[in-house]
Amino acid sequence: MGLREDLERFREVGEERREDLQEFISYGNLGGSGPESIQIPIKVVDLPEFKYDRLDQGGVGQGKGDTPDVGQPVGPPQPGDGDGDGDEDGDPGEEGAEHEYYEMDPEEFAEQLDEELGLDLEPKGKEVIEEIEGDFTDVTRTGPNSTLDFERLFKEGLKRKLSMDFDDEFVREAMKVEGETPESVYRWCREQNILVSHAWVQNEWDDIDEDERGTWSSFEEMEENVDRQTTLQRIRREGLRDVPFRQEDERYRHPEIIEKKQKNVVVVNIRDVSGSMRERKRELVERTFTPLDWYLTGKYDNAEFVYIAHDADAWEVEREEFFGIRSGGGTRISSAYDLAKEILDEQYPWSEWNRYVFAAGDSENSSNDTTENVIPRMREIDANLHAYVETQPGGTAINATHAEEVERSLSDQENVVVSYVSSPEDVMDAIYEILSTEQE
Repeated sequence: MGLREDLERFREVGEERREDLQEFISYGNLGGSGPESIQIPIKVVDLPEFKYDRLDQGGVGQGKGDTPDVGQPVGPPQPGDGDGDGDEDGDPGEEGAEHEYYEMDPEEFAEQLDEELGLDLEPKGKEVIEEIEGDFTDVTRTGPNSTLDFERLFKEGLKRKLSMDFDDEFVREAMKVEGETPESVYRWCREQNILVSHAWVQNEWDDIDEDERGTWSSFEEMEENVDRQTTLQRIRREGLRDVPFRQEDERYRHPEIIEKKQKNVVVVNIRDVSGSMRERKRELVERTFTPLDWYLTGKYDNAEFVYIAHDADAWEVEREEFFGIRSGGGTRISSAYDLAKEILDEQYPWSEWNRYVFAAGDSENSSNDTTENVIPRMREIDANLHAYVETQPGGTAINATHAEEVERSLSDQENVVVSYVSSPEDVMDAIYEILSTEQE
């Protein structure tokens, strides 16, 4: 095998592993894996390698006596020569070959499933577990002098100076106009948009020498002979002095408090265990729910699971019995949602927990229970996602209407999805439909 063929074979390994994952979810033994260790059966791939060719194990020989003649084929080693796979007596080994498995933790399983389905669910942090100090971006009106934002204080003072500053020499020249008074000079300044106060004009009036009064016959003559300087010109000439700082401009910088949140999730798995839920239906529930549990375990910091079984009544069970339990009673799906709401309200507040409610069954339900009880209860339960999975091998039964009623009645809810699984081939599509709804 050449180098190009070798590289092509290596590229195929990743694709085969994804095929192994899909086949495992649809047909594999899910019970062989635990919540923290997922064993994916994989095809054994013989990678190219170099081997030392022993010259005494066959080929064309040359020699005399008991040695082969030229061109005479040389047979393979016989049992007992010490080169076989058997025991020391030459008998074949009796131990069977072991299956090959690729062991994943939930985090890697979630990554692989994201890659397979083209998804990337971003979990939401809920419960605050730590507060840390970030950059000094928060600002308050009080604080120690060491945290005073002097740059901001200076900018506020400078803006005030620029907005209130005026050419005082220009105004003093206006006070030398013949026949004017402090009041008339003040009014003229205001008309010229010179931001001078009446008190300043009054104080400066008394400093004008009497022999200077009447220098100008009018304001117009004064303006023609006296240049009015802008604030920028004066700053360039005199420099920046007397910036008016005020206490109201003071701001003190504080570090931003960053809340580090733990990504908590609780998954409520609900399953119909009534007499109509036969083995093939139960298997489809397990094939859909188990990968979802692994996926969410891998995505969140802390994942907890609640398992609720129901016929006409509902009760909480352990995971070990959830997929195998079967009852002979009737069906009232609302009993499971009543129990789910009670558990969530008491133990998993919406403010601290991401919540998923996954239910599955064959869509058979007691009369009017779906519309009168289940749908209102689903609207009441805050959750990232409500999913109902109908498992009906061979297609939907005539009296199996629960899934259709939920889909029709809750079509306005973005966090509700209904999937239909009639065979193992449908499982991956159902998982994609559920997770893509949450991602959106």
